[in-house]
Amino acid sequence: MNNIKIREPVSKEEFEQYYNLRWRILRQPWNQPFGREKDDKENQSIHIIACIDDKIVGCGRGHFNSQTEAQIRFMAVEAGFQGKGFGAKILKALENKLTEKGAKSIILNARKNAVFFYKKLGYEIVEKSHTMFGEIEHFKMKKEIQ
Repeated sequence: MNNIKIREPVSKEEFEQYYNLRWRILRQPWNQPFGREKDDKENQSIHIIACIDDKIVGCGRGHFNSQTEAQIRFMAVEAGFQGKGFGAKILKALENKLTEKGAKSIILNARKNAVFFYKKLGYEIVEKSHTMFGEIEHFKMKKEIQ
C-alpha cells in the first residue's frame, strides 16, 4: 500500500465515490436511503479522502459552527482498511485545514464504538449525545487546539 494519498476530492467522479462510501458505511447498514449521507453544509465544508491508487478507502468532512468552533462529521473507512491508520490521517488532515482557517476547538459526535479512537487522538467526551436510528449511541467529544 505505497500509493496512499490523503487529499481533497477534486472531480465529479471522486465526489460521487466519496458520497457513495459515506452512504455505504454510515447509512446503508441501517436501511437509510441514498441521500441521507449529505446535509445542508456540504458546499461550505472541507472534504478529505484517503486514496489507494484511484480507489477511495476513507473519508471525512469538517465545517464551522462559528468563527472558532469547527465540527467533524461523516468519518468513514472501508471495512478492509479499518485499523490501518487511515482514519487518523484523515482526521489530522481535517484538523490541519480547520486550524488554518481559524478553528480553536473541534467537536464531533462519535459513535460509541469510535470513542476510543477519538480519545487516542486527543478528543475528550463532553456528554452523551443522541441515539441514531434507534440504536447507535453517540457521544459529543471536543478537542481544544493549542
